Amino acid sequence: MSRKVRLNKYIASCGIGSRRVADKLVKSGAVRVNDRVVDTPGVSISEKDEVKVNGETIKPEKQNYIVFNKPPGYITSREDEKGRKTVYDILPENVKKLKPAGRLDKDSSGLLILTNDGELIQNLTHPKKKIPRVYRVTAQGKVTENDLIKFRKGIEIERGKTAYAEGIVLDYSNSVTTLELTLFQGYNRQIRRMLDKVGHPVISLKRIAHACIELGGLERGKFRYMNKKEVQQLNNYLNKLIKEPK
Repeated sequence: MSRKVRLNKYIASCGIGSRRVADKLVKSGAVRVNDRVVDTPGVSISEKDEVKVNGETIKPEKQNYIVFNKPPGYITSREDEKGRKTVYDILPENVKKLKPAGRLDKDSSGLLILTNDGELIQNLTHPKKKIPRVYRVTAQGKVTENDLIKFRKGIEIERGKTAYAEGIVLDYSNSVTTLELTLFQGYNRQIRRMLDKVGHPVISLKRIAHACIELGGLERGKFRYMNKKEVQQLNNYLNKLIKEPK
């Protein structure tokens, strides 16, 4: 007997996007099962059923997950209209189909999780889920405890947009402060803008953890595959965090 699976989950497993994306595709009438339009995302199908999206037959992909240490100077995008270098210029061909779970700006470095698991990307990046990301930052001048209190309370980085961060000072020397900052939001260039607001421009910024995944000693510009145990731990971590009241 064939194993049954929800249609939206099946579509997500084919690398098209998250279940939310799959829901929209189904409701729009773009999905056919055995040549019949199906507009109910939760309908059950089996592996024997043929599923088409916009006329193209889709099949589940083997799900892959990598941890990549992004160097500075590359944008987190597949293509760039300005001709700037992207992370896909240095990733090998066998992982170029994977998509990043979030972004790092051009001047930042560190951990990027890339995968073809659309549901995982959705869980790691959805703003309402407040998944922690940890950064090692060096900033000009002496960042004080009062500055960190402002970060915890929230700093308006633009009209109607307040950014928050948890932070500790690791070191201060030669007029430079080394910090560890944890974000639960994903505003563009958030850390740089927050530190600018308190008069301490960023010198360097490196993401060292995302959810429960750590960069560790991975060499800059290199990647490694996540093993099954790590993937399971990550999913368990996300499921627990998502279910906890905020």
